[in-house]
Amino acid sequence: MHTMTTPSVPSPALPGGGYGPYNPYHSYEADTDGDFLLRPPHPVERVPCRIDPVDLRRLDLHALLTAAGIAPSPGDLEAIEQISRLPGNVHAALRRWLEQACEGPGLA
Repeated sequence: MHTMTTPSVPSPALPGGGYGPYNPYHSYEADTDGDFLLRPPHPVERVPCRIDPVDLRRLDLHALLTAAGIAPSPGDLEAIEQISRLPGNVHAALRRWLEQACEGPGLA
């Protein structure tokens, strides 16, 4: 499925295109095949959201393990939580190791 991040039609409200007034009846995608994709919000209108770095590292670790073909068992959740609390540089090294392991011979 093809998605767009900005309208392909210049907006009449702003010189040179860009984000104009939201029009829910205007299609910004010609080949949606029945999908009704939402236009991304104007950057100024986005809701400010701050995710705790520990939560980001925990989510990233789950994604890395899944990509490496390692399905964490329920007993591993506490270990993942503890690893996520380690400093960012430790997490970066762990990420690099897991990514290199995924790219190893015969795995890519």
